[in-house]
Amino acid sequence: MRIVDIQSQIVSLPFDMGGPPARFAGKAWTHLDILLVRVETDEGLVGWGEAFGHAGIQATRAALDGIVAPLVLGRSSGDIAEMSRSVLHATHLLGRNGAFVFAFSGIETALWDLAGKRAGQPVARLLGGVRERLPAYASLLAYHDPALVRRNVEAACAAGYRHIKLHEVTQEAVAAAAEVTRAHGAALMVDVNCAWSVPAALRMAEAFAPHDLLWFEEPVWPPEDVHGLAQVRARGIPIAAGENTAGLFGFKALIEAGAIDVAQPSVTKIGGVGEMLRVITLCEAHGVRPAPHSPYFGPGFVATMHVVAARVEDPLVEVLWLDMEANPFDPWVRAENGHVRVPTGPGLGCDPDPGVLDRYRVGDIVRTA
Repeated sequence: MRIVDIQSQIVSLPFDMGGPPARFAGKAWTHLDILLVRVETDEGLVGWGEAFGHAGIQATRAALDGIVAPLVLGRSSGDIAEMSRSVLHATHLLGRNGAFVFAFSGIETALWDLAGKRAGQPVARLLGGVRERLPAYASLLAYHDPALVRRNVEAACAAGYRHIKLHEVTQEAVAAAAEVTRAHGAALMVDVNCAWSVPAALRMAEAFAPHDLLWFEEPVWPPEDVHGLAQVRARGIPIAAGENTAGLFGFKALIEAGAIDVAQPSVTKIGGVGEMLRVITLCEAHGVRPAPHSPYFGPGFVATMHVVAARVEDPLVEVLWLDMEANPFDPWVRAENGHVRVPTGPGLGCDPDPGVLDRYRVGDIVRTA
Protein backbone atom coordinates (compact mmCIF):
# COMPACT_ATOMS: atom_id res chain seq x y z
CA MET A 1 0.00 0.00 0.00
CA ARG A 2 3.03 2.28 -0.29
CA ILE A 3 2.60 5.43 -2.37
CA VAL A 4 5.05 5.31 -5.26
CA ASP A 5 3.82 8.03 -7.62
CA ILE A 6 1.90 11.32 -7.34
CA GLN A 7 0.91 13.35 -10.39
CA SER A 8 -0.75 16.72 -10.78
CA GLN A 9 -2.41 18.11 -13.87
CA ILE A 10 -4.80 20.92 -14.75
CA VAL A 11 -7.71 20.59 -17.14
CA SER A 12 -9.47 23.72 -18.36
CA LEU A 13 -13.09 23.19 -19.45
CA PRO A 14 -14.98 25.88 -21.44
CA PHE A 15 -18.46 26.67 -20.13
CA ASP A 16 -21.49 28.90 -20.68
CA MET A 17 -23.15 30.40 -17.60
CA GLY A 18 -26.25 31.79 -19.30
CA GLY A 19 -25.07 35.38 -19.33
CA PRO A 20 -21.96 37.55 -19.63
CA PRO A 21 -19.01 35.78 -17.96
CA ALA A 22 -18.00 36.98 -14.52
CA ARG A 23 -14.62 38.65 -14.13
CA PHE A 24 -12.00 37.73 -11.55
CA ALA A 25 -8.52 39.21 -11.16
CA GLY A 26 -9.03 41.20 -14.35
CA LYS A 27 -9.96 38.21 -16.51
CA ALA A 28 -13.25 36.88 -17.86
CA TRP A 29 -14.15 33.57 -16.20
CA THR A 30 -14.92 31.36 -19.19
CA HIS A 31 -13.20 28.07 -18.23
CA LEU A 32 -13.46 25.76 -15.24
CA ASP A 33 -9.93 24.89 -14.17
CA ILE A 34 -9.61 21.65 -12.18
CA LEU A 35 -6.42 20.62 -10.38
CA LEU A 36 -6.45 16.82 -10.48
CA VAL A 37 -4.27 14.69 -8.22
CA ARG A 38 -3.39 11.11 -9.18
CA VAL A 39 -1.93 8.83 -6.48
CA GLU A 40 -0.55 5.39 -7.32
CA THR A 41 0.53 2.64 -4.93
CA ASP A 42 2.92 -0.28 -5.24
CA GLU A 43 -0.17 -2.51 -5.59
CA GLY A 44 -0.84 -0.87 -8.95
CA LEU A 45 -3.98 0.88 -7.66
CA VAL A 46 -4.66 4.49 -8.70
CA GLY A 47 -6.74 7.01 -6.76
CA TRP A 48 -7.97 10.42 -7.91
CA GLY A 49 -8.46 13.62 -5.95
CA GLU A 50 -9.11 17.32 -6.56
CA ALA A 51 -7.43 20.30 -4.88
CA PHE A 52 -9.12 23.70 -4.73
CA GLY A 53 -7.55 26.44 -6.79
CA HIS A 54 -9.99 28.65 -8.69
CA ALA A 55 -8.04 31.70 -9.98
CA GLY A 56 -5.19 30.76 -7.63
CA ILE A 57 -4.80 27.24 -8.97
CA GLN A 58 -1.10 27.70 -9.73
CA ALA A 59 -0.45 28.56 -6.07
CA THR A 60 -2.14 25.36 -4.93
CA ARG A 61 -0.22 23.37 -7.50
CA ALA A 62 3.09 24.83 -6.35
CA ALA A 63 2.25 23.81 -2.77
CA LEU A 64 1.26 20.34 -3.95
CA ASP A 65 4.24 19.62 -6.19
CA GLY A 66 6.86 21.35 -4.08
CA ILE A 67 5.95 20.48 -0.49
CA VAL A 68 2.92 18.25 0.05
CA ALA A 69 3.56 15.48 -2.49
CA PRO A 70 7.16 14.92 -1.28
CA LEU A 71 5.83 14.63 2.30
CA VAL A 72 3.45 11.88 1.22
CA LEU A 73 5.59 9.89 -1.19
CA GLY A 74 6.74 6.51 0.09
CA ARG A 75 4.21 6.34 2.92
CA SER A 76 1.39 3.86 3.43
CA SER A 77 -1.85 4.89 1.74
CA GLY A 78 -3.94 2.96 4.26
CA ASP A 79 -3.71 5.09 7.41
CA ILE A 80 -5.49 8.21 6.19
CA ALA A 81 -6.01 9.69 9.64
CA GLU A 82 -2.32 9.47 10.54
CA MET A 83 -1.36 10.91 7.15
CA SER A 84 -3.67 13.87 7.77
CA ARG A 85 -2.27 14.55 11.24
CA SER A 86 1.35 14.39 10.22
CA VAL A 87 1.18 16.28 6.91
CA LEU A 88 -1.05 19.07 8.18
CA HIS A 89 1.17 19.42 11.24
CA ALA A 90 4.27 19.54 9.05
CA THR A 91 2.78 22.39 7.00
CA HIS A 92 0.99 24.32 9.74
CA LEU A 93 3.61 27.08 9.82
CA LEU A 94 2.75 27.72 6.16
CA GLY A 95 -0.93 28.26 6.89
CA ARG A 96 -3.84 26.42 8.48
CA ASN A 97 -6.16 27.51 5.67
CA GLY A 98 -4.98 27.99 2.11
CA ALA A 99 -2.85 26.43 -0.61
CA PHE A 100 -1.15 23.75 1.51
CA VAL A 101 -4.40 22.50 3.05
CA PHE A 102 -6.06 22.66 -0.37
CA ALA A 103 -3.20 20.60 -1.84
CA PHE A 104 -3.45 17.95 0.87
CA SER A 105 -7.23 17.82 0.37
CA GLY A 106 -6.62 16.51 -3.14
CA ILE A 107 -4.26 13.80 -1.93
CA GLU A 108 -6.50 12.80 0.97
CA THR A 109 -9.49 12.38 -1.33
CA ALA A 110 -7.38 10.18 -3.61
CA LEU A 111 -6.53 8.03 -0.57
CA TRP A 112 -10.26 7.42 0.03
CA ASP A 113 -10.64 6.48 -3.63
CA LEU A 114 -7.80 3.98 -3.11
CA ALA A 115 -9.38 2.65 0.09
CA GLY A 116 -12.66 1.94 -1.69
CA LYS A 117 -10.93 0.31 -4.63
CA ARG A 118 -8.87 -1.88 -2.29
CA ALA A 119 -12.05 -2.97 -0.49
CA GLY A 120 -14.07 -3.36 -3.69
CA GLN A 121 -16.70 -0.96 -2.32
CA PRO A 122 -17.84 2.58 -3.10
CA VAL A 123 -16.74 5.19 -0.56
CA ALA A 124 -20.38 5.76 0.43
CA ARG A 125 -20.69 2.10 1.37
CA LEU A 126 -17.46 2.27 3.40
CA LEU A 127 -19.09 5.12 5.34
CA GLY A 128 -22.28 3.17 5.92
CA GLY A 129 -24.49 4.63 3.18
CA VAL A 130 -26.57 3.04 0.42
CA ARG A 131 -28.36 5.97 -1.25
CA GLU A 132 -27.63 6.27 -4.97
CA ARG A 133 -29.73 9.33 -5.91
CA LEU A 134 -29.66 12.69 -4.15
CA PRO A 135 -31.58 15.97 -4.51
CA ALA A 136 -29.49 18.85 -5.80
CA TYR A 137 -29.74 22.62 -5.91
CA ALA A 138 -28.83 24.87 -8.81
CA SER A 139 -26.10 27.30 -7.75
CA LEU A 140 -26.35 30.22 -10.18
CA LEU A 141 -23.36 32.43 -10.86
CA ALA A 142 -23.60 36.24 -10.56
CA TYR A 143 -25.52 38.04 -13.34
CA HIS A 144 -25.99 41.51 -11.76
CA ASP A 145 -29.11 41.92 -13.90
CA PRO A 146 -32.61 41.07 -12.62
CA ALA A 147 -33.77 40.07 -16.11
CA LEU A 148 -30.93 37.55 -16.51
CA VAL A 149 -31.53 36.30 -12.98
CA ARG A 150 -35.20 35.73 -13.78
CA ARG A 151 -34.36 33.95 -17.05
CA ASN A 152 -31.88 31.57 -15.46
CA VAL A 153 -34.05 30.83 -12.43
CA GLU A 154 -36.90 29.97 -14.82
CA ALA A 155 -34.56 27.67 -16.75
CA ALA A 156 -33.33 25.95 -13.59
CA CYS A 157 -36.88 25.35 -12.38
CA ALA A 158 -37.79 23.97 -15.82
CA ALA A 159 -34.80 21.61 -15.54
CA GLY A 160 -36.33 20.08 -12.42
CA TYR A 161 -34.53 21.92 -9.62
CA ARG A 162 -36.64 22.73 -6.58
CA HIS A 163 -33.85 24.53 -4.75
CA ILE A 164 -32.14 27.57 -6.31
CA LYS A 165 -29.20 29.58 -4.97
CA LEU A 166 -28.28 33.06 -6.16
CA HIS A 167 -24.98 34.90 -6.01
CA GLU A 168 -26.57 38.35 -6.10
CA VAL A 169 -26.26 41.31 -3.74
CA THR A 170 -29.22 43.53 -4.69
CA GLN A 171 -32.80 43.50 -3.48
CA GLU A 172 -34.02 43.82 -7.09
CA ALA A 173 -32.24 40.66 -8.27
CA VAL A 174 -33.40 38.63 -5.27
CA ALA A 175 -36.98 39.84 -5.66
CA ALA A 176 -36.97 38.82 -9.34
CA ALA A 177 -35.79 35.34 -8.43
CA ALA A 178 -38.25 35.01 -5.55
CA GLU A 179 -41.18 35.73 -7.85
CA VAL A 180 -40.15 32.80 -10.05
CA THR A 181 -39.37 30.33 -7.24
CA ARG A 182 -42.69 31.06 -5.52
CA ALA A 183 -44.53 30.32 -8.77
CA HIS A 184 -42.73 26.97 -9.08
CA GLY A 185 -42.85 25.98 -5.41
CA ALA A 186 -39.05 26.09 -5.20
CA ALA A 187 -36.88 27.16 -2.28
CA LEU A 188 -34.52 30.13 -2.64
CA MET A 189 -31.10 30.73 -1.07
CA VAL A 190 -28.79 33.73 -1.43
CA ASP A 191 -24.98 33.63 -1.20
CA VAL A 192 -23.24 37.02 -1.13
CA ASN A 193 -19.66 35.77 -0.58
CA CYS A 194 -18.87 37.79 2.55
CA ALA A 195 -20.04 41.06 0.98
CA TRP A 196 -20.82 43.36 3.90
CA SER A 197 -19.94 44.79 7.27
CA VAL A 198 -22.22 43.70 10.10
CA PRO A 199 -24.43 46.84 9.96
CA ALA A 200 -24.83 46.52 6.19
CA ALA A 201 -25.56 42.81 6.49
CA LEU A 202 -28.25 43.55 9.07
CA ARG A 203 -29.90 46.01 6.68
CA MET A 204 -29.83 43.49 3.84
CA ALA A 205 -31.25 40.77 6.09
CA GLU A 206 -34.24 43.04 6.67
CA ALA A 207 -34.56 43.68 2.93
CA PHE A 208 -34.45 39.96 2.10
CA ALA A 209 -36.77 38.88 4.94
CA PRO A 210 -40.00 39.01 2.84
CA HIS A 211 -38.58 36.43 0.42
CA ASP A 212 -38.55 33.58 2.98
CA LEU A 213 -35.02 32.42 2.18
CA LEU A 214 -34.05 28.85 3.01
CA TRP A 215 -30.70 30.33 3.98
CA PHE A 216 -28.62 33.52 3.74
CA GLU A 217 -25.02 32.55 3.00
CA GLU A 218 -21.87 34.32 4.21
CA PRO A 219 -23.31 37.83 4.59
CA VAL A 220 -20.46 39.17 6.77
CA TRP A 221 -16.92 40.29 6.03
CA PRO A 222 -14.55 38.97 7.24
CA PRO A 223 -15.86 35.39 7.38
CA GLU A 224 -14.12 34.71 10.70
CA ASP A 225 -16.26 37.36 12.45
CA VAL A 226 -18.42 34.69 14.08
CA HIS A 227 -20.05 37.07 16.56
CA GLY A 228 -20.98 39.51 13.80
CA LEU A 229 -22.52 36.62 11.88
CA ALA A 230 -24.46 35.66 15.00
CA GLN A 231 -25.92 39.18 15.12
CA VAL A 232 -27.26 38.78 11.59
CA ARG A 233 -28.65 35.34 12.42
CA ALA A 234 -30.57 36.90 15.32
CA ARG A 235 -32.69 38.77 12.75
CA GLY A 236 -34.40 35.47 11.94
CA ILE A 237 -33.05 34.37 8.54
CA PRO A 238 -31.21 31.03 8.69
CA ILE A 239 -27.49 31.57 8.17
CA ALA A 240 -25.16 29.30 6.17
CA ALA A 241 -21.36 29.48 6.20
CA GLY A 242 -18.23 27.40 6.25
CA GLU A 243 -16.64 27.12 2.81
CA ASN A 244 -13.87 29.47 4.01
CA THR A 245 -13.59 27.98 7.49
CA ALA A 246 -10.39 26.31 8.68
CA GLY A 247 -11.13 22.78 9.81
CA LEU A 248 -13.07 21.30 12.69
CA PHE A 249 -12.18 24.01 15.20
CA GLY A 250 -13.24 26.76 12.83
CA PHE A 251 -16.69 25.17 12.71
CA LYS A 252 -16.63 24.71 16.47
CA ALA A 253 -16.17 28.48 16.81
CA LEU A 254 -19.08 29.17 14.44
CA ILE A 255 -21.39 26.80 16.32
CA GLU A 256 -20.40 27.96 19.81
CA ALA A 257 -21.04 31.58 18.76
CA GLY A 258 -24.55 30.67 17.62
CA ALA A 259 -23.62 31.95 14.16
CA ILE A 260 -24.98 29.30 11.78
CA ASP A 261 -27.94 27.10 11.01
CA VAL A 262 -26.26 25.42 8.02
CA ALA A 263 -22.61 24.28 7.91
CA GLN A 264 -20.82 24.15 4.55
CA PRO A 265 -17.49 22.31 4.73
CA SER A 266 -15.72 21.98 1.40
CA VAL A 267 -13.88 18.72 0.74
CA THR A 268 -11.32 20.33 -1.60
CA LYS A 269 -10.43 23.05 0.90
CA ILE A 270 -10.80 21.70 4.43
CA GLY A 271 -8.34 18.79 4.33
CA GLY A 272 -10.37 16.15 2.52
CA VAL A 273 -13.05 13.60 3.31
CA GLY A 274 -11.90 12.80 6.86
CA GLU A 275 -12.07 16.39 8.09
CA MET A 276 -15.46 16.87 6.47
CA LEU A 277 -16.71 13.79 8.30
CA ARG A 278 -15.51 15.25 11.60
CA VAL A 279 -17.36 18.48 10.89
CA ILE A 280 -20.55 16.57 10.09
CA THR A 281 -20.28 14.67 13.38
CA LEU A 282 -19.90 18.00 15.22
CA CYS A 283 -22.98 19.35 13.45
CA GLU A 284 -25.01 16.30 14.39
CA ALA A 285 -24.15 16.86 18.05
CA HIS A 286 -25.33 20.49 17.95
CA GLY A 287 -28.41 20.39 15.72
CA VAL A 288 -26.75 22.21 12.81
CA ARG A 289 -27.61 21.10 9.29
CA PRO A 290 -24.60 20.04 7.18
CA ALA A 291 -24.86 21.06 3.51
CA PRO A 292 -21.36 20.66 2.06
CA HIS A 293 -20.06 23.23 -0.41
CA SER A 294 -19.44 21.53 -3.77
CA PRO A 295 -19.34 23.78 -6.86
CA TYR A 296 -16.80 21.48 -8.48
CA PHE A 297 -16.70 19.20 -11.49
CA GLY A 298 -14.14 16.54 -10.61
CA PRO A 299 -13.29 14.14 -7.77
CA GLY A 300 -14.15 16.82 -5.19
CA PHE A 301 -17.75 16.84 -6.37
CA VAL A 302 -17.95 13.05 -6.59
CA ALA A 303 -16.42 12.61 -3.11
CA THR A 304 -18.95 15.08 -1.71
CA MET A 305 -21.79 12.99 -3.13
CA HIS A 306 -20.42 9.88 -1.42
CA VAL A 307 -20.16 11.65 1.94
CA VAL A 308 -23.59 13.23 1.66
CA ALA A 309 -25.14 9.91 0.62
CA ALA A 310 -23.76 8.21 3.71
CA ARG A 311 -23.72 10.84 6.42
CA VAL A 312 -26.21 13.65 5.79
CA GLU A 313 -29.75 13.02 7.01
CA ASP A 314 -31.34 15.74 4.86
CA PRO A 315 -29.16 15.69 1.73
CA LEU A 316 -28.85 18.56 -0.74
CA VAL A 317 -25.96 18.71 -3.23
CA GLU A 318 -24.72 21.97 -4.75
CA VAL A 319 -24.40 21.94 -8.56
CA LEU A 320 -23.12 24.99 -10.44
CA TRP A 321 -25.67 26.16 -12.99
CA LEU A 322 -23.71 26.19 -16.27
CA ASP A 323 -23.15 24.17 -19.43
CA MET A 324 -19.72 22.57 -19.88
CA GLU A 325 -18.29 21.79 -23.28
CA ALA A 326 -16.97 18.49 -21.88
CA ASN A 327 -15.96 16.91 -18.58
CA PRO A 328 -13.68 13.94 -17.85
CA PHE A 329 -16.09 12.73 -15.14
CA ASP A 330 -19.29 12.74 -17.18
CA PRO A 331 -22.05 11.79 -16.55
CA TRP A 332 -21.60 11.84 -12.78
CA VAL A 333 -21.02 15.59 -12.48
CA ARG A 334 -24.33 16.50 -14.14
CA ALA A 335 -27.78 16.67 -12.56
CA GLU A 336 -30.90 15.20 -14.11
CA ASN A 337 -34.33 16.50 -13.10
CA GLY A 338 -32.84 18.22 -10.06
CA HIS A 339 -31.01 15.12 -8.79
CA VAL A 340 -27.53 13.66 -8.99
CA ARG A 341 -26.51 10.01 -9.10
CA VAL A 342 -23.82 8.58 -6.82
CA PRO A 343 -21.41 6.25 -8.66
CA THR A 344 -21.64 2.69 -7.35
CA GLY A 345 -18.26 1.35 -8.47
CA PRO A 346 -15.34 0.83 -6.05
CA GLY A 347 -13.80 3.94 -4.53
CA LEU A 348 -15.22 7.15 -5.95
CA GLY A 349 -16.70 4.92 -8.63
CA CYS A 350 -15.49 6.79 -11.69
CA ASP A 351 -12.05 7.43 -13.16
CA PRO A 352 -11.56 10.29 -15.62
CA ASP A 353 -11.86 9.81 -19.36
CA PRO A 354 -8.23 9.93 -20.61
CA GLY A 355 -9.29 11.34 -23.97
CA VAL A 356 -10.97 14.34 -22.33
CA LEU A 357 -7.95 14.84 -20.06
CA ASP A 358 -5.64 14.92 -23.07
CA ARG A 359 -7.87 17.31 -24.99
CA TYR A 360 -8.35 19.88 -22.23
CA ARG A 361 -5.09 19.59 -20.28
CA VAL A 362 -3.23 22.86 -19.73
CA GLY A 363 0.55 22.51 -19.38
CA ASP A 364 2.42 19.38 -18.41
CA ILE A 365 1.73 16.57 -15.97
CA VAL A 366 4.05 17.00 -12.99
CA ARG A 367 5.18 13.76 -11.41
CA THR A 368 6.61 13.19 -7.92
CA ALA A 369 8.11 9.70 -7.68
